[in-house]
Amino acid sequence: MNYWLMKSEPDCFSIDDLQAADVEPWDGVRSYQARNMLRDQIKVGDGVLFYHSNCKEPAIVGVAEVVREGYPDHTAFDPREKHFDPKSHPDKPTWFMVDVKYVRHLDHPLTRDDLRHHPVLAGMGVLKKGNRLSVMPVTKEHWQAIVGES
Repeated sequence: MNYWLMKSEPDCFSIDDLQAADVEPWDGVRSYQARNMLRDQIKVGDGVLFYHSNCKEPAIVGVAEVVREGYPDHTAFDPREKHFDPKSHPDKPTWFMVDVKYVRHLDHPLTRDDLRHHPVLAGMGVLKKGNRLSVMPVTKEHWQAIVGES
Protein backbone atom coordinates (compact mmCIF):
# COMPACT_ATOMS: atom_id res chain seq x y z
CA MET A 1 0.00 0.00 0.00
CA ASN A 2 1.22 3.47 -0.90
CA TYR A 3 0.09 6.89 0.22
CA TRP A 4 -0.51 10.05 -1.77
CA LEU A 5 -1.40 13.68 -1.35
CA MET A 6 -3.78 15.03 -3.98
CA LYS A 7 -4.43 18.75 -4.29
CA SER A 8 -7.65 20.35 -5.41
CA GLU A 9 -8.90 23.91 -5.27
CA PRO A 10 -11.98 23.86 -3.05
CA ASP A 11 -13.82 26.21 -5.44
CA CYS A 12 -13.41 23.58 -8.18
CA PHE A 13 -13.70 20.32 -6.22
CA SER A 14 -13.66 20.10 -2.44
CA ILE A 15 -13.64 17.34 0.15
CA ASP A 16 -17.36 18.09 0.62
CA ASP A 17 -17.90 17.48 -3.11
CA LEU A 18 -16.12 14.13 -2.84
CA GLN A 19 -18.21 13.22 0.20
CA ALA A 20 -21.41 14.04 -1.70
CA ALA A 21 -20.31 12.00 -4.73
CA ASP A 22 -18.72 9.18 -2.69
CA VAL A 23 -16.52 8.15 -5.66
CA GLU A 24 -15.09 10.48 -8.31
CA PRO A 25 -12.43 10.38 -10.99
CA TRP A 26 -9.36 12.48 -10.19
CA ASP A 27 -9.29 14.08 -13.62
CA GLY A 28 -7.74 17.16 -15.16
CA VAL A 29 -4.15 16.54 -14.05
CA ARG A 30 -1.88 18.09 -16.69
CA SER A 31 1.61 17.51 -15.35
CA TYR A 32 3.68 14.73 -16.88
CA GLN A 33 5.28 13.82 -13.56
CA ALA A 34 1.89 13.57 -11.82
CA ARG A 35 0.44 11.76 -14.85
CA ASN A 36 3.13 9.11 -14.57
CA MET A 37 2.21 8.50 -10.93
CA LEU A 38 -1.50 8.27 -11.83
CA ARG A 39 -0.79 5.91 -14.71
CA ASP A 40 1.98 3.73 -13.30
CA GLN A 41 2.20 3.87 -9.51
CA ILE A 42 -1.11 4.59 -7.84
CA LYS A 43 -2.98 1.36 -7.07
CA VAL A 44 -6.36 0.29 -5.72
CA GLY A 45 -6.34 0.51 -1.93
CA ASP A 46 -3.75 3.28 -1.75
CA GLY A 47 -4.48 6.01 0.77
CA VAL A 48 -5.01 9.63 -0.24
CA LEU A 49 -4.65 12.80 1.78
CA PHE A 50 -7.05 15.36 0.29
CA TYR A 51 -5.45 18.82 0.22
CA HIS A 52 -7.26 22.09 -0.43
CA SER A 53 -4.92 24.34 -2.41
CA ASN A 54 -4.98 27.84 -3.82
CA CYS A 55 -7.34 29.12 -1.13
CA LYS A 56 -7.17 31.38 1.93
CA GLU A 57 -5.76 28.63 4.15
CA PRO A 58 -4.37 25.63 2.22
CA ALA A 59 -4.64 22.48 4.30
CA ILE A 60 -4.98 18.72 4.39
CA VAL A 61 -8.70 18.35 5.01
CA GLY A 62 -9.60 14.71 4.54
CA VAL A 63 -8.82 11.14 3.62
CA ALA A 64 -9.78 9.16 0.52
CA GLU A 65 -8.92 5.79 -1.00
CA VAL A 66 -8.04 4.82 -4.54
CA VAL A 67 -10.74 2.49 -5.92
CA ARG A 68 -9.72 2.37 -9.60
CA GLU A 69 -6.21 2.41 -11.02
CA GLY A 70 -4.99 4.68 -13.78
CA TYR A 71 -7.03 4.90 -16.98
CA PRO A 72 -7.27 7.49 -19.77
CA ASP A 73 -8.62 10.88 -18.72
CA HIS A 74 -11.61 11.38 -21.01
CA THR A 75 -11.73 15.13 -20.29
CA ALA A 76 -8.70 15.50 -22.56
CA PHE A 77 -10.70 14.28 -25.57
CA ASP A 78 -13.71 16.61 -25.33
CA PRO A 79 -13.30 20.19 -26.64
CA ARG A 80 -16.12 21.33 -24.34
CA GLU A 81 -14.14 20.27 -21.27
CA LYS A 82 -11.97 22.70 -19.32
CA HIS A 83 -9.04 20.26 -19.48
CA PHE A 84 -9.30 19.48 -23.22
CA ASP A 85 -5.99 18.63 -24.91
CA PRO A 86 -6.16 18.40 -28.71
CA LYS A 87 -2.90 16.40 -28.75
CA SER A 88 -4.40 13.60 -26.65
CA HIS A 89 -6.45 10.97 -28.46
CA PRO A 90 -8.43 7.94 -27.19
CA ASP A 91 -6.17 5.63 -29.26
CA LYS A 92 -3.05 7.19 -27.72
CA PRO A 93 -4.02 9.01 -24.52
CA THR A 94 -1.63 11.50 -22.98
CA TRP A 95 -3.40 11.99 -19.65
CA PHE A 96 -4.60 9.55 -17.02
CA MET A 97 -6.77 9.59 -13.90
CA VAL A 98 -7.73 7.34 -11.00
CA ASP A 99 -11.00 7.05 -9.09
CA VAL A 100 -11.01 8.00 -5.43
CA LYS A 101 -13.57 7.24 -2.73
CA TYR A 102 -14.34 9.48 0.20
CA VAL A 103 -13.26 8.05 3.56
CA ARG A 104 -13.56 10.93 6.02
CA HIS A 105 -12.88 14.55 6.87
CA LEU A 106 -10.04 15.18 9.29
CA ASP A 107 -11.25 16.33 12.70
CA HIS A 108 -9.22 19.50 12.17
CA PRO A 109 -7.66 20.62 8.87
CA LEU A 110 -3.87 20.56 8.93
CA THR A 111 -2.64 23.90 7.60
CA ARG A 112 0.81 24.51 6.17
CA ASP A 113 1.79 26.10 9.50
CA ASP A 114 0.56 23.00 11.35
CA LEU A 115 2.70 20.83 9.09
CA ARG A 116 5.78 23.09 9.38
CA HIS A 117 5.64 23.03 13.18
CA HIS A 118 5.01 19.29 13.55
CA PRO A 119 8.15 17.26 14.39
CA VAL A 120 7.28 14.48 11.92
CA LEU A 121 5.41 16.38 9.20
CA ALA A 122 7.82 19.30 8.66
CA GLY A 123 9.56 17.35 5.88
CA MET A 124 6.46 16.69 3.75
CA GLY A 125 6.86 17.28 0.02
CA VAL A 126 3.91 19.67 -0.08
CA LEU A 127 5.99 22.14 1.98
CA LYS A 128 9.02 22.10 -0.30
CA LYS A 129 9.64 25.35 -2.12
CA GLY A 130 8.63 25.18 -5.77
CA ASN A 131 6.70 21.91 -5.41
CA ARG A 132 3.51 22.52 -7.34
CA LEU A 133 2.60 18.93 -8.19
CA SER A 134 -1.09 18.16 -7.78
CA VAL A 135 -0.30 14.52 -6.94
CA MET A 136 2.67 13.52 -4.81
CA PRO A 137 3.78 10.58 -2.70
CA VAL A 138 3.48 10.63 1.09
CA THR A 139 5.66 8.50 3.34
CA LYS A 140 4.15 5.88 5.62
CA GLU A 141 5.52 7.86 8.57
CA HIS A 142 3.69 11.01 7.43
CA TRP A 143 0.49 9.04 6.75
CA GLN A 144 0.55 7.50 10.23
CA ALA A 145 1.20 10.87 11.88
CA ILE A 146 -1.88 12.34 10.13
CA VAL A 147 -4.28 9.43 9.87
CA GLY A 148 -3.01 7.28 12.71
CA GLU A 149 -3.20 3.98 10.84
CA SER A 150 -0.92 1.90 8.64
